[in-house]
Amino acid sequence: MRPVRLMKVFVTRRIPAEGQAIARRLKPFGVQRFLYTGRQPRPEEAAEFQAEFVSTPELAAQSDFIVVACSLTPATEGLCNKDFFQKMKETAVFINISRGDVVNQDDLYQALASGKIAAAGLDVTSPEPLPTNHPLLTLKNCVILPHIGSATHRTRNTMSLLAANNLLAGLRGEPMPSELKL
Repeated sequence: MRPVRLMKVFVTRRIPAEGQAIARRLKPFGVQRFLYTGRQPRPEEAAEFQAEFVSTPELAAQSDFIVVACSLTPATEGLCNKDFFQKMKETAVFINISRGDVVNQDDLYQALASGKIAAAGLDVTSPEPLPTNHPLLTLKNCVILPHIGSATHRTRNTMSLLAANNLLAGLRGEPMPSELKL
């Protein structure tokens, strides 16, 4: 298999768990360089991929593909905004698999519509699902999936067990172990 020359840099917001799983899947495609950012370097987790810890602006500027895989926190809310997209290469592809609110979707729309970045793939949006008249849905260089990142056998089995345990507890008149309180 020939190395993929176009993909020189792969980036994730963090290297633990999700980032490592993504990097393992991409490594056989000849990714030449992995970058990551976050609160602090994680050399033990990064060693398997020789991943480099960089600042968020440096990550945006150097990357051909950016895969955002982070938790939604006050520090990450709106992290991917106009300034972030302005630093990206015009040929870069942006992928968000984390949470919709990590991305300022108006700024992403502007970056895509103006050609500031090449393309985007979103597994998550805010809100979910997007209203049918949302501007991102009009773009040919933006693919939006219906939050199927959790569609693994393991995750769906865990979800079904939670539902079944809630049902059984409810039928017995007991508190539900995973009750959603509205």
